[in-house]
Amino acid sequence: MPKRTRFTTWRPLATAATAALLATLLTPAAAQAAPRGSEPVYSYEDAIREAVWVDTGLDGDRDGRTDRVAVDIVRPRETARQGRKVPVIMDASPYYSCCGRGNESQKKTYDAQGRVAQMPLYYDNYFVPRGYAFVGVDLAGTNRSDGCVDVGGRSDIQSAKAVVDWLNGRAKAYTTRTGTTRAQAGWTNGRTGMIGKSWDGTIANGVAATGVKGLKTIVPISAISSWYDYYFQQGAPLYDSGPEWLSDYVDSPDARAKCAAVQQKLVDGAPRTGDWTPLWTERDYVKAARKVEASVFLIHGMQDLNVRMKHVGQWWDALAKNGVDRKIWLSQTGHVDPFDFRRGAWVKTLHRWFDHELMGIDNGIDREPMADIERAPGQWDTSRVWPPSGTRTATLRPDRGTQAGVGTLGLHRGHGTASFTDDPKLSETDWAARIDKPTPEKSGFVTRPLTRDLRMSGSSEVTVTATPSTPTAHLSAVLVDLGPATIRDYADAGEGITTLTDRTCWGPSTPADSSCFKETKAKTADVDYTVVSRGWADLGNHASDRKGSPLTPGKRYTITLDLAATDHVVPKGHRLALIVAGTDQGLIDPPADKPKLTLDLSRTSARVPFAGGATAFARATTGAATATPDATFLDGVREPRTTHRVPEASQ
Repeated sequence: MPKRTRFTTWRPLATAATAALLATLLTPAAAQAAPRGSEPVYSYEDAIREAVWVDTGLDGDRDGRTDRVAVDIVRPRETARQGRKVPVIMDASPYYSCCGRGNESQKKTYDAQGRVAQMPLYYDNYFVPRGYAFVGVDLAGTNRSDGCVDVGGRSDIQSAKAVVDWLNGRAKAYTTRTGTTRAQAGWTNGRTGMIGKSWDGTIANGVAATGVKGLKTIVPISAISSWYDYYFQQGAPLYDSGPEWLSDYVDSPDARAKCAAVQQKLVDGAPRTGDWTPLWTERDYVKAARKVEASVFLIHGMQDLNVRMKHVGQWWDALAKNGVDRKIWLSQTGHVDPFDFRRGAWVKTLHRWFDHELMGIDNGIDREPMADIERAPGQWDTSRVWPPSGTRTATLRPDRGTQAGVGTLGLHRGHGTASFTDDPKLSETDWAARIDKPTPEKSGFVTRPLTRDLRMSGSSEVTVTATPSTPTAHLSAVLVDLGPATIRDYADAGEGITTLTDRTCWGPSTPADSSCFKETKAKTADVDYTVVSRGWADLGNHASDRKGSPLTPGKRYTITLDLAATDHVVPKGHRLALIVAGTDQGLIDPPADKPKLTLDLSRTSARVPFAGGATAFARATTGAATATPDATFLDGVREPRTTHRVPEASQ
């Protein structure tokens, strides 16, 4: 049961207030109709630009005074003169000075008085003329803020939460970093929406999970929902470093000089064993989804190998369980902002979302389909709810085939065993390319060619019963669509986009802050297969997701791997494959040993959500048996990049 009826209680009052506000700006005839959207009636060039420093109440850098975070504000001057209060769009980020924001890596710049001259991205250019204030917050320990970066912990989240509190009259702010003159937020009605990509969107998730009053909506783009799952999955390490590296990456020079103790806590609290520690509990927003009062408009790339789709599935399911109003876009890209893969539709939709959630305009967006899913480059489909009604889990069973290592996948329990030896030099692309050929590093299981389309939607899991030959072993499981397609090339440097030289403009500009940004187009690849979902685990975590233990060679273990959420249609004529293997090179780190693993096929299965469930799978895979394809090499995207990844705002 939904926990609230926010749309029906807020809309009538807010719509009336907004109509009254706009009526003074419109002609009498136009003012008679209820507003369908905020209009650019305010001057961007004359907007008020100011900075305040909000007291977080913490002393992360241990200098004997509470930390203040820098808050740069751009807001309409006309509403201030008229005494009208405006809502706030806020992006709290660690990237404003160190690394840049967006596809063009823009940084904040300042005038001689220390007021923000260039605010990165287009949000201020577009929304301030429409009656919003835009607020850019430097997380603690970055740019002009005090304190220390603690990578998603209390300091990070309090950096932004304190600003929401200040906007709603519950916290203190000052006109300078060290002074005593108070700054008031009398110009806002306190209604705040947070937006941001990657780390920025992660902060939005974390602040929403505090249940802070005044935060009405969040728009997390490619965002983390639990920091453990950024660095590990079920004990398997995903990167060759921990959060201390990331903290150092964004710390201001001042923070680097003061925050050694915080850095050491990150090292001590995040051992590379993959065991769950209190550090990860503090940075797990999923467990606090019950506190979320803000609506959520979530955007993610289904091929994001930086902030992976596991973050989407677990966060979305927790929000749904707690009755949170929500909307979702899923693209074929990697770690890419929707401004760079669907620009016009994105700006229009975001505008309508903020109008509805922050201004209370009844524009109907809450009655439109919940989900937009990219089926092919630039081709989008919608679902009224997501996952769609009628989606049910089917249990698929691997079985032996006519060749060792080339098995079948169906609904009936399998028999016998299948074996493979971990080869850390190979990845999912190597396994899929040789799916129809016996190779020693993987076990593959494939359906018959489908007689009709089959849609999978949501999160899958694979249960594996395996006997290792060594005391350590890592496992990977991937679901693959075998068949020709043109997809976004998510393994390319642009992760599915190519940046062009022409620009389009999204609002007014000033000499210091242009609203014009380089256009992009889809970067595509013609492939013979597409990996659609992945999951990894350390077999030593068979008894617990949170703590591993050494294995006894020759002993049988059972573990269930969580696979990332997706929404993918396997077309008629294609085949669906399950691959089980060891180290997925470039995506997880290898174990200490190179084990041989033997699967008990009678106790191995995949639970996959299909539209129509097991019945739909049975219908799609019923047909005359066909000959096994020639053992040819299948082309896919290049192997996953092994460069050091950070949850960064730019490609």
